[in-house]
Formats: sequence, structure tokens, C-alpha cells
Amino acid sequence: MSEDKNNTLMVGSLMLIAGGILGAGAALLFAPQSGKKTRRDIKKIARRARSEAEEMVEDFTDKVTDVVDNLNDKTQDILARGKEISQDVKKDLIKAFEEGKDRLEKEKSRLARMLG
Repeated sequence: MSEDKNNTLMVGSLMLIAGGILGAGAALLFAPQSGKKTRRDIKKIARRARSEAEEMVEDFTDKVTDVVDNLNDKTQDILARGKEISQDVKKDLIKAFEEGKDRLEKEKSRLARMLG
């Protein structure tokens, strides 16, 4: 559930930034100033937007990396636990087979005494 909240927050933040950039761009285009100054302002805003976008991508990449690392750790834990369980089951099966073998030997001896 927290991933959904993080994703919603990330999308909302991106939309807010995009809206701000579009609004600022529109304001610059309609402002009564020279074309040279407007182009300079647009470049300035574009650089700032690019910087913010790069930071967001870096943050998102870090979060994805953390999730992948966490998933890898959990997978390793599950595999280790699975190996432990399989070893325990193997030991239990060997013990059961040995007990069964002992019972068969005892029954064989008992039947041999009864028959002869």
C-alpha cells in the first residue's frame, strides 16, 4: 500500500512541476518584454526543470534500487529457509525409513519364530 502512496505522490509531484513549468512558460510568452529576454528566461526555466526532473529520476531510481535489493534479500532468506526445511524433511524421511526397516526386521524375526 505504501508503494501506491509513493507512486501517487510521485505522479502528483510531476504533474505539479509540469503545470508550474507550463504556466511559467505561458506567462513568459505573453509577458510584454523583448524576445531575447523571453528566450533567455525560457532557457533558464528549462534548465531548472531539467535539473528537477533529473533529481526526481535519481530519487525514483534509488527507490527502485532499494526495492530490488530488499526483494533480493527476502528471496535469499526464503531460499535459505527452504533449504533448511528440505534438510529437515530429508532427515525425517531417513529416520522414518530406518524405523520402518527396523519394524520390518522385528516382524520378520517374529514371524520366523512363529513358523519355525
